[in-house]
Amino acid sequence: MKSIAIIISLLTVAATCGAVDAKELTLYSGRSKSLVEPIIKQFENETQIKVKVRYGGTAELAVALLEEGENSPADLFWAQDAGALGAISKRGLFQPLPGTIPSEVPEKFRDSEGMWVATSGRARVIAYSSDQIRAEDVPDSVFDLTDSKWQGQVGWAPQNASFQAFVTAMRVGVGEEKTEEWLRGMKANDTKSYAKNTPIIKALAAGEIELGLPNHYYLLRFKKTDSEFPVDQVFFKSGDAGNLVNVAGIGHLKTSRNSEEALTLIQFLLSAQAQEYFASDVFEYPITTTAVPHPNPKLVPLAELLERTPTINLGDLDDLDGTLKLLRKVGIL
Repeated sequence: MKSIAIIISLLTVAATCGAVDAKELTLYSGRSKSLVEPIIKQFENETQIKVKVRYGGTAELAVALLEEGENSPADLFWAQDAGALGAISKRGLFQPLPGTIPSEVPEKFRDSEGMWVATSGRARVIAYSSDQIRAEDVPDSVFDLTDSKWQGQVGWAPQNASFQAFVTAMRVGVGEEKTEEWLRGMKANDTKSYAKNTPIIKALAAGEIELGLPNHYYLLRFKKTDSEFPVDQVFFKSGDAGNLVNVAGIGHLKTSRNSEEALTLIQFLLSAQAQEYFASDVFEYPITTTAVPHPNPKLVPLAELLERTPTINLGDLDDLDGTLKLLRKVGIL
């Protein structure tokens, strides 16, 4: 009898372990651990679904998925930018999302065929030194920055991935010729190059330059600790190429063996509580029609964001090689 009891006990443990294993999923995350681990932990606590995360660069993970093909263990790919999502989608590695999921996200921020959706947005802006110029003196268009009045007074970060995505979007939106003309004009106007976005903000505060082209959230991080920080930022005129809103987004892979759990995570990332996390803790834009309980007052409402951003297919931002080739041709890289 004792041996039978032991066997039953072992079978119970095995069954329990099997149930736990069934409530797992594998996520390839191009989003950095420091930014998204808190919200993933919250998801695990609320759903009891274990998320095994492989962190890495978005491009690195996209290549891994292409190499792994049907043998990939991944259920989901969470990318830092839309270009990588477009690349994976065009290779046929995603499966369509249920119609109820994409419908929560505006058309500008999701795949037209329902293969992926945005989870948050990062806007390109024009930042300026508030000690040196007034908001009304900031140019209306990114194409105005080649004017001689701004010679030596503008900062950009050509080696930064977000800048390169912005140039890719410009190529998609206004064409190769006009993009090259703008890049050459900026170079001739002695635009100052920085390694990444944060030094641009610091250079503006120090009075080294008057204008800069960063993503929106870098300044918000400075303002969090110093509300009097001498830099502000605005959008260009509505629809301008300089107002690109790139997105972090997620897609459900065909290799998924845990589809129910995978879709539960996507739905959670689009929930009000997750969207509020992206807005309040990461300073990114919430991008769903779901109301955020405590929206960040330093972010414009979704309706204005949609009006400001240029109309392009974000999934077409996958031609990074073409952008790098152009930047080298012009002599910026």
